[in-house]
Amino acid sequence: MRPLVKSWIPQCLRILRSPCRLFHGSNRLFTSQIISYYDSINQCKKELPEYFNFASDVLDEWSQLEKNGRRPANPAFWWVNEEGEEMKWSFEELGFLSRKAANVLTEACGLQRGDRVIAILPRIPEWWLLNVACMRTGIVFIPGTSQLTAKDILYRLQASKAKCIVTNDTLAPAVESVLPDCQFLKSKLIVTKGSRDGWLNLRELFEHWMDLTPSDIMWNTADTGWVKAVWSSVFAPWICGSCVFVHNMPQFKPAVIAETLSRYPITAFCTAPTAYRMLVQHDLSSYKLMSLKHCLSGGEPLNPEVMAKWKTQTGLDIHEGYGQTETVAICATLKGMKIKPGSLGKPVPPYDVQIIDDRGAILPVGEEGNIGIRIRPTRPFCLFSEYVDNPEKTAASVCGDFYVTGDRGVMDEEGYVSFVGRTDDIINSSGYRIGPFEVESALIQHPAVSESAVVSSPDPVRGEVVKAFVVLAPAFVSHDPEKLAHELQQHVKKVTAPYKYPRKVEFVQDLPKTATGKIQRKVLRNKEWGKA
Repeated sequence: MRPLVKSWIPQCLRILRSPCRLFHGSNRLFTSQIISYYDSINQCKKELPEYFNFASDVLDEWSQLEKNGRRPANPAFWWVNEEGEEMKWSFEELGFLSRKAANVLTEACGLQRGDRVIAILPRIPEWWLLNVACMRTGIVFIPGTSQLTAKDILYRLQASKAKCIVTNDTLAPAVESVLPDCQFLKSKLIVTKGSRDGWLNLRELFEHWMDLTPSDIMWNTADTGWVKAVWSSVFAPWICGSCVFVHNMPQFKPAVIAETLSRYPITAFCTAPTAYRMLVQHDLSSYKLMSLKHCLSGGEPLNPEVMAKWKTQTGLDIHEGYGQTETVAICATLKGMKIKPGSLGKPVPPYDVQIIDDRGAILPVGEEGNIGIRIRPTRPFCLFSEYVDNPEKTAASVCGDFYVTGDRGVMDEEGYVSFVGRTDDIINSSGYRIGPFEVESALIQHPAVSESAVVSSPDPVRGEVVKAFVVLAPAFVSHDPEKLAHELQQHVKKVTAPYKYPRKVEFVQDLPKTATGKIQRKVLRNKEWGKA
């Protein structure tokens, strides 16, 4: 019908201006076409579908045509701003992203079909995503100009009985000023790069750690015996419609990894910190990683020195994530977030992560304690339910209102969590509590150190002291071990607190590791304490 309307309307208008000619001569043909056109309209009325959704019946149809090569390569959405930033989405990407936004509205905000949401936003991409997300879910989308005052906002909230409002940091104070009179409002979403007390951050909820799309090819090197393989090689990529890439390697070989990254169009790469350490020593600057755009690390903390070398050699950042078999992702540095080297990132929804003491009380910012996840009054749906046939261990994992991860950490004023060590890895020397990771990070900054593992070692005076097992870089293997050990001790004293330096240093050819390359400190600690 659309081509018929487009091509015949001008002629129709001309003829209607001369009604006497309407049924004469060549116009008879046109008259029959007009009649046919109106018949088509009537037929459309008869064929009106019982259910219609613009998102699925129009936008997703264009997405399908796009996939089949039946639509030009124009983007569906093209956004620019005064700073020169650009964003382009295909219809397929628009569909994927709007579904993620729909999940935020229904899961994080608890909205249902028929509920109302007010969006007071400038011309930013999130406005379009929320608009389409509401279409998908049957949530009523109420737009408002960003010039609204507090009085205007109050009127709209009261009149609409909206359960959710979305705005930016400019208008958030105006919203907060009228909250006492808005009893229907249940959730507040803010679109900003920073957090705000009492508000859910749309970008943090929306930008998952892996940031995958259907166009991505994800390579996760985790061994199939570990939960990371299930998480990052099954659920996360396939939920997002991404391709799972697998390279069957019996052993981790940096040269093979680098060659694979340059040979295949892998866009997202996730591996353990140990693997990154080996890769930067191999020097990736001679490889062309043309497709790679998002790098992830998990399983153990990543040394800032390794992160810096990876950035220098590849031009890419590494986004750290932290989780357990019991939890999946707890904290992460999401794409777009500020990266703090040595930090695990910020807590990810739906987890409320806090640093707590041994009684379950929340500790002040900057104070070391146990990493805990709040489970009361509401237990997060994605947290494990119990240790099978082990009620004692299940009960021991709870402290007050929190599930305790067994890890020690510190939270800064921006909400970033830094890892100190496993509870059983912490070294207590002369009353000082020392986490192995900080000592290892200091050691690896010395050019002689290829890898290191720090554990406690028995001492008749201090009870236990710090001992470092060090794998030397090839150029330093022939150096005098006694002098080199002293040099490393002095180096650690300068880089971190002097009391943390390793009083014992042992040079080894390699370190015990899991199949995924994770250092097994427990093996070394047991050896030191005669438990091997």
